[in-house]
Amino acid sequence: MQTRDIDRRGFLAAAGGATAAALIGGGAAKAAADGPKWKKAFMLGGLTKGPVLPTFKLLKEAGFEGVELISPSQLDVKEVLAARDETGLVIHGVSGGRHWQKPLSDPDPAVVEEGVAAIKQEFLECKAYGGTTVLVVPAIVSPKVSYRQAWERSQAQIRKLIPLAEEAGVKIAVEEVWNKFLLSPIEFARYIDEFESPTVGAYFDVGNIVEYAYPQEWIHELGKRILKIHIKEYAKKNRFGYKLGEGEIDWPAVKQALTDVGYDGWITAEVGLGDLETMKDVVARMDKLLFS
Repeated sequence: MQTRDIDRRGFLAAAGGATAAALIGGGAAKAAADGPKWKKAFMLGGLTKGPVLPTFKLLKEAGFEGVELISPSQLDVKEVLAARDETGLVIHGVSGGRHWQKPLSDPDPAVVEEGVAAIKQEFLECKAYGGTTVLVVPAIVSPKVSYRQAWERSQAQIRKLIPLAEEAGVKIAVEEVWNKFLLSPIEFARYIDEFESPTVGAYFDVGNIVEYAYPQEWIHELGKRILKIHIKEYAKKNRFGYKLGEGEIDWPAVKQALTDVGYDGWITAEVGLGDLETMKDVVARMDKLLFS
């Protein structure tokens, strides 16, 4: 930094700026002390047809602030919106329901076309619900689809979808999952960066990579690319058959990593739907592990 003379007016301006900075800094410190402003949501993967309102009421009473829905589905949009408005639950996004059967990496153009059509419908449903993200599993590596083919084919299709997502006012949230693809955080970051678009980001699932990696490392590497967070518990013995906090995940490290990268958004529990007491227990566990 170069030094320069400061006249009286400049000195006063600088002094005023320092005072303002101190005040802002104090506010930032208080905000940090109060903790991150994350919001709790529930992944309603099994809700593909109505009625909608009873489930929304159950989750609201349990303490959730929002939900994520599967799309495309047989749900009536008007019914969903009425349930949303009556309960106050936010529908923060949708998760694609066809990417396993109709992957963007498939060698059959007809299958890819169906997959693309499903994602287009997901954009429209997400917009109708007032959501902000559409979760997309971009590709599946298999004996018939190489890693490079999965990479190139899925990117080509997503690039075509970006303008449509922008038109709908939603973002494409790419998730890492057990599809033999995006197997390291550095690679995941590169995959997203190559789109050179703020419309494409990461949907990071904390539980999905515990088998072979550490979620806190992935969070640090992905940083601001993370649009949304899924949580579930995991341990190698029984894999996903655990309640939150009873597996192998280092939740304090996950919480610290999310804080370190400045994540500020939805944390969605992707666990089984149960009765009111079961759902209250999920909320209590989320509070204990991440929100307290």
